[in-house]
Parts: sequence; structure tokens; C-alpha cells
Amino acid sequence: MIRTKKETIISMSIVIPSFILLCIFVYGFIIWSVITSLSKWDGIVPDFTFVGFANYESLFQNVRFQNDLWNTFFFTLFFIILSIVIGFVLALLIDRLVKGAGFFKTLFLFPMAISFVVTGVVWRWIFSPRMGINALVKMLIPAFQGWGWYTDPSQFLGFHVALIPVIIASSWQLSGYTMAMILAGLRGIPEEILEAVQIDGANGTQTFFRVIVPLLKPIILSALIVLGHISLKIFDLVYTMTGAGPAFATDVPGIFMFETTFRGNHYAEGASIAMVMLVMVALVIGPYLYNTLRKEKN
Repeated sequence: MIRTKKETIISMSIVIPSFILLCIFVYGFIIWSVITSLSKWDGIVPDFTFVGFANYESLFQNVRFQNDLWNTFFFTLFFIILSIVIGFVLALLIDRLVKGAGFFKTLFLFPMAISFVVTGVVWRWIFSPRMGINALVKMLIPAFQGWGWYTDPSQFLGFHVALIPVIIASSWQLSGYTMAMILAGLRGIPEEILEAVQIDGANGTQTFFRVIVPLLKPIILSALIVLGHISLKIFDLVYTMTGAGPAFATDVPGIFMFETTFRGNHYAEGASIAMVMLVMVALVIGPYLYNTLRKEKN
């Protein structure tokens, strides 16, 4: 009994400081941002005069923010598709390797060890109109005029062409993560199931789509949630690689919030952008967490 009390005290002494810090620096600042977003604070001097949802109304009427939401939609869509597809292909290739699997796993996971800032800087050089890919192609084809990449302001059906380099760079960094998750799932599938399917006469395509993919659905869903939450709050990679881009072609809510709050000193408007981003992330993560907790209780 005494030992149990001591263990309880030790456990609480470890947990309580973290809980207090979490309440202050996470939930406390979320509440502060909510209050600020509902205020009239516009400038260096704080002004917490209550204005209701006026900041949100003007925000959604802002053409730049509307453009940012479309950019976020397209970026999230193609970023997730590319990361999942590339990760799946890499996982299948490594799963079938007899030799060198460890080396290739390390190679494909290496981008995860690099920060988004470094990734942005490196890929900015790779997709530079004067260097990188353009310079390489021009060496092979002297008449080549070069592509604009992230300096191209053109768009197609609302999709800005300048987003393509950003999507490629981010997919390159996160595809190793999806590869690791899917590979773990593939290694966890019992061989008896695959052998039974082969005995029943299923070919490789049928085995993949009717057996492997359904068994990997929980892992794929987890990867989708993580990738989706990263894409919705993306900032550092885009900021270091392209910034807002030509005519806000690569602008995202994170950049808009940063410039509005810390360069324009429009704190109420910046807080409203931050709260919209928080709600978007919550809409992605919330249902997943709810479903997970419900399964654990059952």
C-alpha cells in the first residue's frame, strides 16, 4: 500500500508539471488567440474591444485568403496522393528485396531527418529558373528556354502551376514516412493469408487490391491524417522555397498569418487566420481521434 502511494506521488509529480505547461502554452494561448480574434486589436497597442465575428467576415471576403484556401486544397490533395503512392511503391519494392533492404530503408527515410527549412532551400535551388534542372536541360539542349517553375504565375482551373515544385519537394520529404508505415504493415500481414489467397487462384493484382490494401486500411488512414494535418498548417517549407510566390501563386494561410500578424501588426486579423487554420486541422484530426477512443473503450 505504501509502495503504491509512493508510486502515485512520483507519477503525479512527473505528470503535473507537463500538464501545467500544456495548459499554459497550448490551451492558454489558444484561448488568448480566440479572444484576440474577436477583438479590435489592429496595431502595436492592444485593443480588446469586442467586435464579434467581424474579423472572420472580412477575412473570408479577402481575395488573398480565398486564394490561400484554394492553394491549400490543391496542395493537400496532390501532396497526399503523391506521398501515399510513392510510399506504397517504395514499401512494396523494399518488401520484395532479398539484399540491401536496410540500405534502401535508410536512404528513403533520410529526408525525414532534414528540416522543412533545409528542404525548401535545396529545392528552391533545384527548381531555380537559372540553375538546377533548367541549367542541366540547357546543357543537353542549348535551344531550351527554361521553365518558370515557382516563378510561373499561370494557373489552370484554379490550380497555380507554381505549386508543382512545392508539392514535389514536400512529397519527397514525407514519402519516406509513408513508406515506413506501409512497410511495417506489409511485414505484419501473415504469410498464411497470402498463401491461402494464392491457393484459391488469385493473381497478383487481385491479391493486392482485395487482400493487401484492405488489411492496410488502418495504416493508410493514419498516414492520411498525419499528412493532412501537416499540409493544412504548412509554412516553413513554402516560405523558404517560394514565399507567397508571383501573384500569391504559392501563398498559404500560414504565410498570410505570419505577414499579417508580425509584419503588418494586424493582430486581430492574424489571430482569426490562426483560428481558421486550427479549425481546419481539428476537422481532420477530430473524427479520427474520436473513432480511435471509441474503439479503445469498446
